[in-house]
Amino acid sequence: MVAARVGSAGAKRLRTGVPWVFRADLERAPDAPPGAVVRVVDGRNNFLGQAFWSARSPIALRLLTRREEERVDAGFFFARLSAALERRRLLYPGADAFRVVHGESDLLPGLIVDRFADGVTVQLISEGMDAHESEILEAVEELLAPRLIALRNDTSAREFECLPRASRLAKGGPSAAVEYHEGENLFAIDLMGDLKTGAFLDQRENHLRAAEYARGEGLDCFTYHGGFALALARRCTRVLAVDQLEAAAARVGENARRNGLENVEARCANAFDVLRELEQEGRRFEVVVIDPPAFAKRKEGLAAAERAYKELNLRALRLLAPEGVLITCSCSGKMTPELFGRMLQSAIEDAKRPVVFLERRAAGRDHPALAGLPESDYLKCWVLRAL
Repeated sequence: MVAARVGSAGAKRLRTGVPWVFRADLERAPDAPPGAVVRVVDGRNNFLGQAFWSARSPIALRLLTRREEERVDAGFFFARLSAALERRRLLYPGADAFRVVHGESDLLPGLIVDRFADGVTVQLISEGMDAHESEILEAVEELLAPRLIALRNDTSAREFECLPRASRLAKGGPSAAVEYHEGENLFAIDLMGDLKTGAFLDQRENHLRAAEYARGEGLDCFTYHGGFALALARRCTRVLAVDQLEAAAARVGENARRNGLENVEARCANAFDVLRELEQEGRRFEVVVIDPPAFAKRKEGLAAAERAYKELNLRALRLLAPEGVLITCSCSGKMTPELFGRMLQSAIEDAKRPVVFLERRAAGRDHPALAGLPESDYLKCWVLRAL
C-alpha cells in the first residue's frame, strides 16, 4: 500500500484524535488514485493509520483505522455499518427512524445513512466513500432490507470535495414516499424530493422534548414538515407553524390532519416578517420555537448570520408571555456554542426582561459528536424561560 507522509503538526493532531489531515499538513502526497486507501506515516516513517486519499479536497486524508493489519474491504464496511446500527438499536428500541451512520463519529468518514421506516437514505460525501458505493449499498441492503434506498448525493458538502452532485433511487420506486414516527406523530416524506436526507432527524429528540414544555399557544418558525409544531400541538391549545416554502407549509397541514390535530395553523410566509407582524399585533405565546436553516456555512458569512440570529431571537423573546419558553436552535457549524451564547445574551439584554436557561441541548444521540472533531458538534438547541 502506498504511503502519504504528514508533517509534525498533522501527525500530532492525528495522535490526539483528529481524524483529518489537511493538504497543508502533507509532506508527501501518495502516488494513488482519488479515493484510494493509503498508509499514513509521519516524517520518521512511523505508522499512523490507514486513510482515504482525496486528490482535490482541502481535507487530503480521512482516517479509517489506526490498525496497520486491518483490511479495508467489503467486510470492513459491513462490520462498521453493523456496529453503527447496533448502537442505534440499543438507543432506540422499537423506533422506526434514526440516523444509522454519522460519518466520522461512526468511523466511516464521509458516509451518512438515515433510516425512515422501510426507506433508507445514503449520502456519500468523500471521494473515498464515493469509490466504495457498491460495497456500502450492499451492506445497507443486507443489514436493513429496506423497500427503498435513495442515494442522495446532492448535498453541497460534495462540492467541498470537488464531487458532482446527483441523486437516484438505488432500490425501489417509482415513488419515494415513506411514513415514519416521532413519538405519537406520523410523518410522510419524500426521500428524493425533500430537503437534507428527507427530514431533519438530528432534531427528533428535541421535537419530543419540546412537547414537555408545551402549553397555551405555540409558535413554530421555520417549521418545515412540522416536527416541533406537531409535538407542541399534542399539549398546546393552538400552534402557528410558519415556513416560507409553499410545499413545506402544505405538508405541515397534511401531517397535522394525518394525526388528527385540528389545532395547527400552517402559514406560508417569511418568518422574519411574521415575527414583526405578531409583535405589532401584540400577540403573546407560551412557547416559541426558532429553528432556522444554516445561516453561516462559511466563515465569511458569520457576522451577517449572527445579526440574523439576534433579530429572530430578540423578536421571539418579545413575543413570549410571562413564564413563556423559547426553544432556539442553530445548525450553523461556524456558529459555535460560545458565539451562540453571546448572541443570545445580547438579544436578552435588548429584550429587557429576566431570562433563565433551562437546557442546552444538541443533536440527538444518533448524531454523536466525535471527540477531537468540533465540526461534528454543530447543532445547538437551547431552552430559555422568560420570567
